[in-house]
Amino acid sequence: MKFDKVAHKKRMEWFTSARFGMFIHWGIYAIPARGEWYRGSQKIKTEDYMKYFEEFNPVDYDPVSWAKAAKNAGMKYAVLTAKHHDGFCLFDSKLTDFKATNTPAGRDLIKEYVDAFRAEGLGVGIYYSIIDWNHPDYPHYEDANHPRRGDEDYKDYKYDFDNYLTYMHSQVKEICSNYGKIDLLWFDFSYDDLCGEAWKATELIKMVRGLQPDVIIDNRLEGTLDSSLLTGEPNYYSGDYISPEQLLPPVGFFDKNGNRVPWEACVTMNENWGYCWYDLNYKSAPMLIKKLVECVSKDGNLLLNVGPDAKGKIPAESLERLADIGEWMCKNSASIYDCGYADMEKPEWGRVTRNGNKLYFHVLEECIGLAPILGINIEDIVKVRRLSDGCELKVISDWRTQHYKDVVFVDMENNHAFNNIMHEVIEVILK
Repeated sequence: MKFDKVAHKKRMEWFTSARFGMFIHWGIYAIPARGEWYRGSQKIKTEDYMKYFEEFNPVDYDPVSWAKAAKNAGMKYAVLTAKHHDGFCLFDSKLTDFKATNTPAGRDLIKEYVDAFRAEGLGVGIYYSIIDWNHPDYPHYEDANHPRRGDEDYKDYKYDFDNYLTYMHSQVKEICSNYGKIDLLWFDFSYDDLCGEAWKATELIKMVRGLQPDVIIDNRLEGTLDSSLLTGEPNYYSGDYISPEQLLPPVGFFDKNGNRVPWEACVTMNENWGYCWYDLNYKSAPMLIKKLVECVSKDGNLLLNVGPDAKGKIPAESLERLADIGEWMCKNSASIYDCGYADMEKPEWGRVTRNGNKLYFHVLEECIGLAPILGINIEDIVKVRRLSDGCELKVISDWRTQHYKDVVFVDMENNHAFNNIMHEVIEVILK
């Protein structure tokens, strides 16, 4: 099978326009409330983990409110964990009993999510872990991550990995068949020798593309950063974009021919993906906005995570930050949507995004008097405005600037709004 570059470019159009999405990590691990890797990190036995399955009853689960929070924050799509590494399914899989419909919740939580986010006009993404600590045929003793790793009781345990792959592929088929059009499929994750064709990746993607021809897929069947997308000749199963985690790349990603490669950074608001009751180390809204801008300025997307609690509520700290981001986006989203790399020098005081003949200069540091802009000619400028309210900003050419013939200076005096904690944006429209 050959990677179709034309189809890839077409299906990526909405994604590279959207730029901003919500990641949602949620499952029965919200009950111990120590993060989504809790079972693996603490080596919890199946019988001890089952108490959370038997208790799971998110009485406050309201995906409509989740969708509204995402939309009001300026997000254009979302990705929810249908199954994480512990194997618990939020969807009504016919292939396992370890699912939400068999808990006190008693219903398909993915279906409710899909319906709610579609109703708000948001792209619908589904996360699916290709590893599974609950399945008897997933490697135990010698695996790097399994809760029973190094457990002598499992040293001679016999498993049938092909049987597991049949199970995994069949669950992906359920997801691709039972929820209408899926916009994004987020696989997680490959490691050690379990990557690429170890997952029968070509067969899997052929099936996915047959059911969801326009779905966007991340690159984690192949790896995280070591992607064949960078070679200019991607593998059929390479996915559509690169997915750095808790990392913003210094300059974005390029293939060996110098062409930019789409990417999306997934980032937590605090230090955990899944709900962690004691983790209050939240990033500030201004910092998160700046990181969104940084992603876009490097031709990337930001997938910002929330981890709902055991009852189904997004933490108040996360909602507060989403609301603050939304307030900024309400006035400045034109500098994010449909924007990307500006192909010009980064100002010392901020960053630049671009949409055609419109340049957006994000003023991240206070300027004294005048803001110097490199890389454009004054003759090419049609107008300069403050994006948030359309206020005219003057281009200054006087005794202060006469020694800098190749620099455009924008008047920042008396624009005290530029000093507020949520940064302002200068819109420069060129001929």
